[in-house]
Amino acid sequence: LQAYVDMVGAFNQGKALRVYPGSPFITQRLLRDHDKLKLFELHPTDLRALAGNVAQLEAGRQVAVLHEDGFEGIKKFLPPPARRALVLCDPSYEIKSDYAKVLDMAADSLKRFATGTYAFWYPIIPRPEAHDLPRRLKTLATKAGKSWLHATLTVKSSKITETVTGDTKRPGLPASGVFLINPPYTLKAALKDALPQMAELLAQDKHATHTLESGG
Repeated sequence: LQAYVDMVGAFNQGKALRVYPGSPFITQRLLRDHDKLKLFELHPTDLRALAGNVAQLEAGRQVAVLHEDGFEGIKKFLPPPARRALVLCDPSYEIKSDYAKVLDMAADSLKRFATGTYAFWYPIIPRPEAHDLPRRLKTLATKAGKSWLHATLTVKSSKITETVTGDTKRPGLPASGVFLINPPYTLKAALKDALPQMAELLAQDKHATHTLESGG
């Protein structure tokens, strides 16, 4: 956790953490000289913001920002020449069909590149598709004979409340999860140490907790 905090701190001036770099910047910092990073963004406004931020890295050809639907765009890069890669899939899930697209992409990617490491982020919200996603990914990984790892982090209650004036108060995003197929063998032990600390440090009420399971 300290290494992660230090990395975020490197993007800030002084001791206060006012800026969060996001997964593209963090990933770029972890790249080795021969690694490549492909970033997919379909929304034009978000694409311009992402491209502008990435340009500040001055990473040259090592980092590419692609104006494409990542669910489809990833296909032409699998399998990669090096036969080693991490695919991170973290759509907004604002469109309900994203859940089905994640499953379709996972199944297709495993056929194209069976030994790749795949990480799927998802929100834990009161929606059937969100509840079913990790279960269906687990079934997919098991049928493919692949190892898997599933971690969740909850920071507060998901209960919807009302204020004294009668207004509805929604909890925002109280929890999220990550499901990995072919995870690094050291990751479970690292998360076993880190997740309890994260749940304690980020807790906003007594409902903060975490889970960690694996198989395959």
